[in-house]
Amino acid sequence: MARRPIALVTAAVLLVEAPAVVGLNAVMARFVEIQSMSLDGLDPDHMVTGTWALGIASGLALALCSLVALLAGVRDRRPGRLGRGLLIGCAAVHGLLGAVAVGLVGWTAFAALMTVVGLVVLTLVAYGKEPAAPAAAKPAETPEPAGA
Repeated sequence: MARRPIALVTAAVLLVEAPAVVGLNAVMARFVEIQSMSLDGLDPDHMVTGTWALGIASGLALALCSLVALLAGVRDRRPGRLGRGLLIGCAAVHGLLGAVAVGLVGWTAFAALMTVVGLVVLTLVAYGKEPAAPAAAKPAETPEPAGA
């Protein structure tokens, strides 16, 4: 199976997505700042700070997931327990965002997010548990003659 290229493509896609998410949050923070938007009386400056914090944290998380997939592809070994947990969380978040994106943005955004989900899940499945080594064969015993 071509698991190494799959992991490397997954790493590249996640690495490209990380600055895109930070940029999207930067645009949203700018809109909130310019229009002095608030949610139920919250200070708009706090909303801007929170939007920036979410964008930067999301970008770092995507970059970390990209690093996990890259290391799996370069080493051609499955990620460790923490790495698998990060990739599972990344796939779950992308699935949830895809479900929301269908209604808010459209089917193109849904298709893009589901492609990322597919790549992450395929990376996890490709580097699943390694098959167990076959047990050492016992030396064949000579059958006893019948009626002995």
